Amino acid sequence: FLPQVDSTNAGRVLASDAAVFLKKSGLTDLVLGKIWDLADTDGKGILNKQEFFVALRLVACAQNGLDVSLSSLNLPVPPPRFTDTSSPLLLSGTASSDLPWAVKLEDKVKYDAIFDSLNPVNGLLSGDKVKPVLLNSKLPVDILGRVWELSDIDHDGMLDRDEFAVAMFLVYCALEKEPVPMSLPAALVPPSKRKPLSVPGAMPLIPPSTKESHQSLPPVGILAAKTPLTQ
Repeated sequence: FLPQVDSTNAGRVLASDAAVFLKKSGLTDLVLGKIWDLADTDGKGILNKQEFFVALRLVACAQNGLDVSLSSLNLPVPPPRFTDTSSPLLLSGTASSDLPWAVKLEDKVKYDAIFDSLNPVNGLLSGDKVKPVLLNSKLPVDILGRVWELSDIDHDGMLDRDEFAVAMFLVYCALEKEPVPMSLPAALVPPSKRKPLSVPGAMPLIPPSTKESHQSLPPVGILAAKTPLTQ
């Protein structure tokens, strides 16, 4: 990876070059900022070779749902993934198109029922309609914000039927005390979304508001879809 961001061959990487490269990881700016702060130990805005490898390792940790912290550096994780079709060195996301979707068919039916109960318009739910359902899970607001960001795959501020299923899947993972990943695993990307997307640099995030009144909760509670089979 280093030759691609160290254009002068000086053995160090400038913040501006690293930012462009690291954005290809698909992680949020917030997470990438944390990764940079941990890697740039002396705060000079430049990474040497060792620090750059630390940054790559932290990217891999975040992509696999681990904490972005120096204590995660020794944990076994697969190499970081970057989407860039112009370079043979980088893994593009196209190979994931053959993966089975992590959302099971029987669960999808239940998620669709909740989706339809929220009165979608043109097959889409706005953030305001999804927010009460997310809040009803009683999960921390920062977790719900990440669920929204990961499930709004095309970043249009709305969830379609498949994106809503991803949101519900992530909520149930969190309710089962499984960590919500920092970036969406390939197996969770709906088959309908598995095509090269041009991702804009700045993506608006609609974080769930804690001030939402309980009167606005939908008639179908989020826990109604919880299967009694999980023991």
